[in-house]
Formats: sequence, C-alpha cells, structure tokens
Amino acid sequence: MIKFFEYNWQVRDEWFDWCNQITTEELLKDHNGGVGSILYTLFHIIDVEYSWLRGIQGKEDVIVDFDDHNTLEKVKSLSDTYRKEISEFLLNTNLDELKEKVISVPWDEDKYTCDDILHHIITHEIHHIGQLSVWAREIEIKPVSANFIGRNLKSIHFC
Repeated sequence: MIKFFEYNWQVRDEWFDWCNQITTEELLKDHNGGVGSILYTLFHIIDVEYSWLRGIQGKEDVIVDFDDHNTLEKVKSLSDTYRKEISEFLLNTNLDELKEKVISVPWDEDKYTCDDILHHIITHEIHHIGQLSVWAREIEIKPVSANFIGRNLKSIHFC
C-alpha cells in the first residue's frame, strides 16, 4: 500500500511542477467534469487524503478552507506539511493489523474498514489526476505521465 502513496505523491509533485508553466488565471479556471479548477482539484486531493487518514487514526478532522490556500505555493506547502504527518503514520503503523478495523467518520453515516479507506484514498487521487490530464490536453500542454512502471519512486522514509 505504501508504494501507491509514494506513487501518488510523486505524480502530485510532478503536477505541482507542471502547474508552473500556466498562469494563475488558468490554475483557477473552472473546468467541467471535476470539482472545479486545477488548483482546487490538487487542494481537494490533499484535503481528502488527510481527512480520511485522520479518521483512521481516530483524530478529529481538520477543516481547511481553499480561500486560505488559493495559490500554487500554498497548496504545495499544505501537501508537504500533511505528507510529513501521513508518512510518520504509515511508517509507524502496521497497516495489516488495521485492515479489518471499522472506521466511522463525522462526514459520512456509513462505516468502512481501514483497508477500504486506504484503497479509496489511493484511487481517489488517481481519478482526479486523470481529470487533470484531460484538462491539460484541452489547453494543449502535455500532461504528467501516469505510468507506474518505470518510475523511480522516492521512499517515504526520506520525507
């Protein structure tokens, strides 16, 4: 499971770099078929990942307002900050022991296993990265590669 977090984080960082070639106006432009803009999509990915992982840990959700993080630099900083905390949790937790643990979170009336939540976090980001790829093509800029094979993944041990 950790390999997929490493993959998502590497691809996310490549999207942050990709964003440097477009204007702030383009970053904030609303697009069809997603949660809004390119920048808001990256923010949303980070927020969802962090919220669900706090839920797994039995911690209170942290509500983050996009209006307070509406620049590329602020969203990247939020990602880096949360990643450090998430990395420590992933490295210091035996996820196999938590697989069947049932989790309840305040924003959803249903309950889920830890394993289902971890898979949701991974696929949620991959889904939105696909949307970013479509939007990149719409503005005629080559998107970040989504290939898993051939990546030299950076270990979270070095986060």
